[in-house]
Amino acid sequence: MKAVTRVRCLRYAVGFVGVLFTAMVYPLVMSMRSSGGSWQMNQDEQMLLGVYVTLGIFLLIASRNPLRNRSLIWFAVWSSVAHAAVMSMQAIHAPADRGDLLMGSAVMVVVAIILAIWVPRGVVTEPTAI
Repeated sequence: MKAVTRVRCLRYAVGFVGVLFTAMVYPLVMSMRSSGGSWQMNQDEQMLLGVYVTLGIFLLIASRNPLRNRSLIWFAVWSSVAHAAVMSMQAIHAPADRGDLLMGSAVMVVVAIILAIWVPRGVVTEPTAI
């Protein structure tokens, strides 16, 4: 795959995740909360929501030039994997919330995969036409 195409795909992926984290996290949380389950947003989850919205804003900024922001993108990948792992472990111990936790874990793994497949590895020179 050409470097220009790869960077363009990375730019779109980073922008997509940035929009997801910035604009969609709150409605997703509120829909899970109002779905009739026992899931209630506590202070820890409010803090996590704030962190993901902030990460989303910075990913949107990074989407302008993703090659110069690879460390932020890799942070988004690995923090999503870590978040999915924690939620999966919580699902084992919270049968009442298992469905929501496993769904959240799946979403975070998909986010990590979407970003990770497009980030170039090794030494990268910027393509001339993006």
